[in-house]
Amino acid sequence: MDIKWLEDFLSLAQTRNFSRSAEDRCVTQSALSRRIQALEAWVGADLVDRSTYPLVLTPAGKMFGSAAGEAMRLLNDARAMLRVEETKEQVLRVSAGHALSLNFFPQWLTSMQAKHGPLRTRILPANVHDSVLALVEGNCDLLLCYHHSALPIELDAQRFEFLHLGDETVMPVSVPNRAGSPAFSLPGGKAQPLPYLAYSPTTYFGRVVQHIQTRAGQPDSLHNCYESDLAELLKTMALSGHGLAWLPESCIARELAEGKLVRAGGEQWTLRLEIRLFRAIGHRKPVLDDLWNYAAASRP
Repeated sequence: MDIKWLEDFLSLAQTRNFSRSAEDRCVTQSALSRRIQALEAWVGADLVDRSTYPLVLTPAGKMFGSAAGEAMRLLNDARAMLRVEETKEQVLRVSAGHALSLNFFPQWLTSMQAKHGPLRTRILPANVHDSVLALVEGNCDLLLCYHHSALPIELDAQRFEFLHLGDETVMPVSVPNRAGSPAFSLPGGKAQPLPYLAYSPTTYFGRVVQHIQTRAGQPDSLHNCYESDLAELLKTMALSGHGLAWLPESCIARELAEGKLVRAGGEQWTLRLEIRLFRAIGHRKPVLDDLWNYAAASRP
């Protein structure tokens, strides 16, 4: 059972409208409906009477709503107390995508500590949606993410500010053949499509690759043979010779330098992304302000 299901249900109990609750919860109406159904399956009873408008809670829904409300109150009280303790201890909570958490954040933090001194940090790897939601809901101090004008991160500029920390190139790569050329090279041919190690289409990198393919100006011929949400898993498959994958350069810098992976296409098949650090303008914490100032002074 996911705690988000409880929050969804309590919102729905208040609004009695799937559309309005979906907007409040920053999800699609269909996603909210699926999550309520998942909660009902976990509880083992229908919680919402969908035959009326506005909808009403079933007797089981009213009973469960009372328990859920009390449970969330206790959880939120405990979280508030822990946040006070973390503020005292000056722990920085950083939400970031998995690729950035593994390949960019450690080096960046080392460079910041060289100027600032020791920093207590807690990295919270998550997908883009959950990372942004963590910042919006105050569950992290900083959001580290990729940005491109065609694939923007939508945050209210009146509430959130950002720093541009660097850039990242996403490129297609493959193991080399005996001649040192890519074993699988774009665009491929219809007679023998290239084995393609793909991101799930709903992920940020999935959207990045779709944008690259659309922008390339020529069709490619790919056969989707493997799919994952994680760049590191696609990298492992690419190193094993299973196919071509689009990967962020920071993820494969060593493999490119050692010749274990090579570029599998020209510049038209790559995309340059910004690496941005966001924070809430109204969120004040001494160690956060200090780090932000150091990071601003150290921008490229």
